[in-house]
Amino acid sequence: MRLTRAGLGQWSLALCSLLALTSLAPAQSGETFHSSRFQAPKKDAPGMRVNVRLVNVFTTVTDTHGAPISSLTQADFRVLEDGIPQTISVFDRESEMPLSIALAIDTSGSTRRDMPLEIASAKKFVRSILRPQDRLAVFQVNENVDELVSFTSDTRHIQRGIDGLIPGAGTSLYDAIFLCSEALLDRQGRRVLVLITDGGDTTSKTNYNGALRRAQQAEAIVYSIIVVPIEADAGRNIGGEHALIQISKDTGGKHYYADSVADLDSAFRQISDELRTQYLIAYYPNRQVSESPFRRIQVEITKSDPETKTYQVRHRAGYYTAPAR
Repeated sequence: MRLTRAGLGQWSLALCSLLALTSLAPAQSGETFHSSRFQAPKKDAPGMRVNVRLVNVFTTVTDTHGAPISSLTQADFRVLEDGIPQTISVFDRESEMPLSIALAIDTSGSTRRDMPLEIASAKKFVRSILRPQDRLAVFQVNENVDELVSFTSDTRHIQRGIDGLIPGAGTSLYDAIFLCSEALLDRQGRRVLVLITDGGDTTSKTNYNGALRRAQQAEAIVYSIIVVPIEADAGRNIGGEHALIQISKDTGGKHYYADSVADLDSAFRQISDELRTQYLIAYYPNRQVSESPFRRIQVEITKSDPETKTYQVRHRAGYYTAPAR
């Protein structure tokens, strides 16, 4: 199934036309028409009132070598929202929540040489990560974003989809982040986007801010595997790489560089290990009114052990108070 921003725009235009016609027609007794996904958010003065909902913060803690730390307890953590301490309501050291993984593979001309390596490593990753309760979808990214395999736990079906990757011309990287996040938006459990690319964006209709916002709204953890060209810096898109690194950081994920099968395998293995050893920390915000549509989250380790001072803590940067539309 091809997912394009142009297609989404045409669909939205048609729906808006239908809504306009409906509003002109006389209402029947007891008849209502709901389109909450397209209603503008209501604002309260002086601040903006938000629904009190449980905020999930999937947190990864690693040592100086990048190895996950899974032995911490709830007492070892402190959570702040916009600098204000919060009470932890849910804590799980190794979440059994199902995974929904969007695996997006860049097949543009600049990555054509590396496609066989990407395919081989991606298939290994699928075999190692999926449990019966998990689901994975495969997306092909070039000038378009195509969903080759819908969310499923059937590894053979997924691997056949990966084998069906076809080289393209441009790279709609930001469109891929936006549309994969859209696909993850209503999924249950943990939502993960794994993106294999050289970092360059040439044909997206979505910009950086739009892609990041949608990923944050979907609560998607973005892992970027950046395939580096052989010829030193020739052909590298440094700006694109930095953008991917920042998106990964702001969603609680991580970036990896790879220029060989061994590097790709190592990146996938580390992603798999992290997803198996994450902490689920959740809280109910103790403020119901916000002056900003985005609230920042900070997770700290309070344990006094000197060794913990070298630990790296990763989690999403925050969340939007209004529901995604």
